[in-house]
Amino acid sequence: MTLSGRIAFVTGASQGIGRACALQLAITGAAVALSARNQEKLNAVAEEIRAAGGSASCFPLDVAEEEQIRAGIKAAITHFGKIDILVNNAGITHDQLLMRMKRADWDSVLNTNLTSAYLCTQQVIGSMLKQRWGRIINITSVFGQMGQAGQANYASSKAGLIGLTMAIAREVASRNITCNAVAPGFIDTAMTSALSDEFRGNALKVIPLGRIGTPEDVAHAVGFLASEEASYITGHVLSVNGGMLMG
Repeated sequence: MTLSGRIAFVTGASQGIGRACALQLAITGAAVALSARNQEKLNAVAEEIRAAGGSASCFPLDVAEEEQIRAGIKAAITHFGKIDILVNNAGITHDQLLMRMKRADWDSVLNTNLTSAYLCTQQVIGSMLKQRWGRIINITSVFGQMGQAGQANYASSKAGLIGLTMAIAREVASRNITCNAVAPGFIDTAMTSALSDEFRGNALKVIPLGRIGTPEDVAHAVGFLASEEASYITGHVLSVNGGMLMG
């Protein structure tokens, strides 16, 4: 698989799954526009990509802010000339039981995890339509498929991403643009490292493969969906969960 000549825009690229996706896309030949809030961490990822012979530039922004999305993606298109691949990865959690969940925590999670994907896609779609080629990949979650107590906001945002994926896939398929989702299960990231050893141990019990996933496991799936080899796959949710949820 080669992505030589392609330009990828990755949100939440400063760490975890986003960083791994950016590295994977760069390894296979894409130039990568790195997006996240932390400029220092973005710079480190960009240097890592360049040290390996790849091409990357940083476009710091907060996906919860519409104007920052517009300005950041416009700057990336000006810099690279186009965007071929969009990875909507940025996400946050504010966990709480529903009866205690504050409206602000609901809104912030939905805005960051779901609304940002709609806004980013809206900003890149013109470039993809113009060249009649594109790959939109949304990072959802196994909890968007099966729910999770204490994560009504997070599960709702990730379930919404699945619906958004399928709607976009139908809208743009005639222009040779695909839209798919990757649904990670329990992945070893900064978001999950704060969980207790007891929680992690219980999680392992429901994963048939018997291990916690890595960001690279997710990145390999993203790399495939971005490739020409996946050109006949659209509107699909690819589960990367070690068998935690099947069917």
